Amino acid sequence: MDKILMKGMQFYGYHGVLQEEQILGQPFIIDIELYLPLSGAGINDSIDQTVHYGMVYEDVKAIVETRRFDLIEALAETIATEVLLNYPIVEEIKVQIQKPQAPVKGIFSYMGVEITRKR
Repeated sequence: MDKILMKGMQFYGYHGVLQEEQILGQPFIIDIELYLPLSGAGINDSIDQTVHYGMVYEDVKAIVETRRFDLIEALAETIATEVLLNYPIVEEIKVQIQKPQAPVKGIFSYMGVEITRKR
């Protein structure tokens, strides 16, 4: 299956179980893979036969920056659900959310989740 890659999108949000996360916020890094047929878009050079990733970016940005979730699992689920609803050509989506400043005592690159959802 063909895919569109959207990697390293950075947003600031107020997601987390702890009160400090909900008040101060923190950065989130999101990777998305959209699985869909791309041969028509490639052959015909037509945006109508693919997904405008700029629009998907704006949708994801709105979810991350204007809504609040206790769990990044819920954030990932909401992103996946809304993309599948808004873009019928997408057959499957993989969403990875990285939380590089998670409130965990220790040295790490990030804590995160990755989900895959199909129609």
